Amino acid sequence: MTLTQSIGNARSSLSTVSEQISVVSQNIARVNDANATRKVANVMTVLGGGVGVASISRTANKLLLDTYLSANSNNQTQTVINAALDQLENTVGETDADTSPAALIAKLSSALQNYSTTPQNSAVASTVVSAAQSLAASLNSATQAVTSLRNRADNDIATSVSNINDLLSKFQKLNQTIVAGSSSGTDITDALDQRDAVLKQLSTEVGIRTVVRSGGDMAIYTDSGVTLFDKTPRQVTFAPSTNLSPSAVGSPIYADGVPIAGTSHTMSISSGNLAGLVEVRDNIALTYQSQLDEIARGLIEATAETDQSATPTLPAAAGLFTYGGAPAIPASGTVVAGLAGSIKVNPNVDPAQGGDPNLIRDGGISDPGNPAYTYNSSGGAAYTDRIQQLVANLNTARAFDGASQLTSSASVSDYAKASVSWLEALRQSASSEAESRQTLADRASSALSRETGVSLDEEMTNLLALERTFQASSRLINTVDNMFASLLQSIS
Repeated sequence: MTLTQSIGNARSSLSTVSEQISVVSQNIARVNDANATRKVANVMTVLGGGVGVASISRTANKLLLDTYLSANSNNQTQTVINAALDQLENTVGETDADTSPAALIAKLSSALQNYSTTPQNSAVASTVVSAAQSLAASLNSATQAVTSLRNRADNDIATSVSNINDLLSKFQKLNQTIVAGSSSGTDITDALDQRDAVLKQLSTEVGIRTVVRSGGDMAIYTDSGVTLFDKTPRQVTFAPSTNLSPSAVGSPIYADGVPIAGTSHTMSISSGNLAGLVEVRDNIALTYQSQLDEIARGLIEATAETDQSATPTLPAAAGLFTYGGAPAIPASGTVVAGLAGSIKVNPNVDPAQGGDPNLIRDGGISDPGNPAYTYNSSGGAAYTDRIQQLVANLNTARAFDGASQLTSSASVSDYAKASVSWLEALRQSASSEAESRQTLADRASSALSRETGVSLDEEMTNLLALERTFQASSRLINTVDNMFASLLQSIS
């Protein structure tokens, strides 16, 4: 090897090492960036024995990335559901809490029992009215909370859909950059990192699958197989509701014109923030609302008044508890959507509204001017039959709608307890599942980071090795320079 070749090789080594050091330095600078992958300058031998940087690549693992995307989507679904159940649990409380419908039904029953011991005491009768009002207010408040939760979920769905469309737009630009860079041979490692970061954000909103094609091009599909991106982004659409009433059904979500959530469909998504929000809005909250409505219907039915004539001809009428459809009684065993939000104590027994609380004892609450609904026809102050009948009715099994996911036959008191138990069991199950999915997501993230992320210790070791190589190449140039100087001196 000639001296000229030696100095040329050393210079190429210096240039190559400088590029390698630049890459390592960038790795170190991004050590705390969760979306940064480790970059590597690939060295090749060039004509004449020198070296050069052929390309810059990154450490990537599609299998681990796909695992993370799936785990992240599943975790987000359960996080949304768990948070919603915690909110529902906080609005009603446990079975023995003062705000629980089950506890308030027990208080109403106790107030009726006390009234039966002193039926002539109007003050005690007023405590029955007060207990009934607390119970009705609890059901009203719970309905408002469920409705509010559904409306927030609907608004969050609109936000999620907007985020998805924005992310798909960003993905398109990055994907075009990568395809163009792959064709021209330019460095696309940073664009690949940015594209993966968009995929991570997208997986938070909706479960996705990806397919990489020639030239670095990528297509995105929902976890149910609906196209979200293929050369161009597909539009995800949703019509938010201004105010979801207990009987209203939320709008479905479409991707490329195909329903993916909010309606029964074979292509419905199963994970991501969007799936969790739809589950809360259309399933969990509606089921719980149905249970509240059935409790309200059971109370109206249990306290209804019937025709006391020798030959009854009049239909049963709403008594202590009434609602907008009174005096008619709701159909037995059938959910009336929103009934828990409209149930109230009949004004005819409320002293604050000019009512007479003693009608609880005597009957005629539904229509004080109609003697057909009067139980205490003799007007006796010690009459207790109607009071005891009300106590018994609260503890008598009656039909409930099986669509509310509880028993179809129970007393209104037991049904209310079962509703709280259902909610608590669902919340505990969701909490356990959320912890499990969070653990899986954390492990997937750690595995991906270990495989593709930047290790500061490793990069510092590489940096020291490159510095030694740089020093060796510098010495070689210096040695050749001295040899040229000696040669020229000897010639002169």
